[in-house]
Amino acid sequence: MTRPSDYKMVVVVRTDLGMSVGKMVAQACHAAVAASEESKRTHTKHWRRWRDTGGRKVALEAESLEELEALARRAEELGIVNVLIEDAGHTEVPPGSVTCLGVGPDQAMRIDLVTGDLPLLK
Repeated sequence: MTRPSDYKMVVVVRTDLGMSVGKMVAQACHAAVAASEESKRTHTKHWRRWRDTGGRKVALEAESLEELEALARRAEELGIVNVLIEDAGHTEVPPGSVTCLGVGPDQAMRIDLVTGDLPLLK
C-alpha cells in the first residue's frame, strides 16, 4: 500500500535574487504546475500515486543559479522530472532569470537524493 509520505514534489526557490514573498510564491506556483504537467505527461504512474496520496509539496531554498542547475542535472541523471522556471522580467527580476526548480513528483526517497540536503524555504 502506498503511504502519503512515499511521493512528493519539491520546489526549490533561489534566495539570492531578492524576490519578495509574493514573487517567490508566484514563481514556486509556476514550478509546481510545470512539474506536475510534465510528470503527468511523461511519468504518469508517479504522478497518479502522488496525486492520489495528497499531492505533497515541499518548498526548499537554493543560494544560486549554479546550485539550481546542479540539482537539475542530478535529477536528470536519476530520471526524475525537473523543470527550471525562467521569469518573463515584468516585475522584480531581469527577463530570463531562472527563479525556481520543480522536482518530481516522484518517490520521496528518490527526490531526497537530489534535494535532501537543502533547507526549508523561510
